[in-house]
Amino acid sequence: MQAQSTVITGEFGREIMLQMADTPNDESRWVRQAQAASSGAFEKLYRAHVDKVFGLCLRMTCNRSEAEDCTQEAFIQAWNQLSKFRGDSSFSTWMHRVAVNTVLGRMRKFRREQDRIRAVSDVAPTAESIGDDGALRDLEQAINELPSGARHVFVLHAVYGYSHGETGTMLGIAEGTSKAQLNRARRLLAQQLKLECA
Repeated sequence: MQAQSTVITGEFGREIMLQMADTPNDESRWVRQAQAASSGAFEKLYRAHVDKVFGLCLRMTCNRSEAEDCTQEAFIQAWNQLSKFRGDSSFSTWMHRVAVNTVLGRMRKFRREQDRIRAVSDVAPTAESIGDDGALRDLEQAINELPSGARHVFVLHAVYGYSHGETGTMLGIAEGTSKAQLNRARRLLAQQLKLECA
């Protein structure tokens, strides 16, 4: 949360400036104000959550430019759909779901465009296997090399701490599939990191 300054008058009449963290009540107030079309309140929500949303998008897309676009699009969608936020979960959880849906939507659109290009140019896709370059440097790079399904589950469950049920709901898959994808991600990461150390 962002900090806000408060001035109080202490003993002997000296003014003391305190830094106080915004409280969840502040966020609830910002949400209500933003739902009433206050762009200033939505800007506060944006500033409080943009870094986390960008981090999520970056881990899912593995591309900084694409992550920036997804982050921007996610907040535009959040502003347009804010009336649908009922407060059943925290705003950050709701915002993460909007971001995940944005990333998945862009990926589906990209796949459709690639399919059309392949159909027109009649070029077969080249297969890439995990670890082809043999130069995986760290865990982040290894995560980026995971197949998208395994990577998305790993990021949401292992990095962001969502349950398999929540992860499945966000990705539109069964809870069992989420567990299977997590096991697959862990197995592939172990193989990749073993190759890196060899």
